[in-house]
Amino acid sequence: MTIHKKSSGYWQLTLLLTCALSFSLLQAQSGSDANKNAVQTAPVSAAATQPAAPGVATDDDSYVIGIDDVLSINVWKEPDISRAVPVRSDGKISLPLVGEVTAGGKTPKTLKTEITEKLKSYISEPEVTVMVQEMRSKKFNILGQVTRPGSYPLTSAMTVLDGLALSGGFRDFAKKRPFTCLERRQMAPMSGCPSITKK
Repeated sequence: MTIHKKSSGYWQLTLLLTCALSFSLLQAQSGSDANKNAVQTAPVSAAATQPAAPGVATDDDSYVIGIDDVLSINVWKEPDISRAVPVRSDGKISLPLVGEVTAGGKTPKTLKTEITEKLKSYISEPEVTVMVQEMRSKKFNILGQVTRPGSYPLTSAMTVLDGLALSGGFRDFAKKRPFTCLERRQMAPMSGCPSITKK
């Protein structure tokens, strides 16, 4: 009689532990499934996933600085003046000793010359370097049935195919033709988009 009670108590304890373990495993699995669904359904911001275009050196005369570009301005042996500054919406930047300088619409070489001239009042023979650290002023937009519609940085060598690749390509049921390709003359022309409309 005593042996029967002990064995039944043992089986009850085993059954209780098995149920508890199964319940905890089910909870962990449902939590991971919920996390996967959240990751899959969360909208992806194009600006957050795409890095800014690579920088442009001082001697490059082909690039024109625009609004939202980030400039790296270095003055040799002057760490208090050297800094990365964004181009504001009015096209200007602010620097110690120099004050406000219009950067929008100028090349890095032209801006370097202007900053050097203004610093000569305070520093003898200043050595200034201006680099476009992040090109954010030139962008293109992709709308419609693509995986990640939005705004992306535009580089001079970019084609329409590059733009589609950045946006994740067409969705499964997208009509791939006709599509419209609009080009603004103020921006660098997109090779592969010679006409306004492609059919």
